Amino acid sequence: MYTSPLKKYLDVAVKAAEMASELLLQAKQAPVKINSSVNKDIKLDADVQSESLIVKYLAENSPYDILSEESGTVKTSADQTLRWIVDPLDGSLNFSRDFDMYGVSIGLWDGGQPVLGVIYDFNHGKMYTGIVGDGAYCNNQKIQVSNIADRKDSIIATGFPVYSDFDQDSLLKFVSNIQVYKKVRLLGSAALSLIMVAKGSMEVYMEDNIAIWDVAAGLAILEAAGGYYELSAGKGDNYLKVFASNGQVK
Repeated sequence: MYTSPLKKYLDVAVKAAEMASELLLQAKQAPVKINSSVNKDIKLDADVQSESLIVKYLAENSPYDILSEESGTVKTSADQTLRWIVDPLDGSLNFSRDFDMYGVSIGLWDGGQPVLGVIYDFNHGKMYTGIVGDGAYCNNQKIQVSNIADRKDSIIATGFPVYSDFDQDSLLKFVSNIQVYKKVRLLGSAALSLIMVAKGSMEVYMEDNIAIWDVAAGLAILEAAGGYYELSAGKGDNYLKVFASNGQVK
């Protein structure tokens, strides 16, 4: 399946995602514990537990620094350009409300470029993996983007991240950007939105001021599946404006 020398680190990320998902499935059996809920953001105890497990496993089994949602940067080596970028539970609010769109997201980036990604949609038992230049898979079955080229026939996934602007001008611009597409979907998980594009269920994902850990793995899987993306700086460190597509719609 994979021939890249990065395969050994993909296996590490898969194992970390599996371990974290076991923990999260157990956590779902008990009442959800909310650590904080400020404005439009929510932090769960499950996020913290999952991140702790993932960070520990990655640090023990690879030489690379780790950027994660809750802990920031965990240093393991000063000499590496590669770094892990982790969202221990993408779609925390969905998880807390039993809306089945959430997962564990682990990406490996080389500088500003994603090189591999793992997203485990553990609620549905679907493990998505990708190495740029070496293909993308769901449960070892190859996935690829759609070949739809016209926006009027395309489905776009988008959303309103924590730092979204809701003033009239921003909302009018948002509506103008999305109204050219056939349908619009807001899933509440950037990781799984990118997966929908990677596997051909949608054609475009677009979001402004989305955290890098929300899209780090998904962008790698999308590119590995034949997709395309554009990134620009968002508000503050670690936030991006993202346009991603099947490569036909631009």
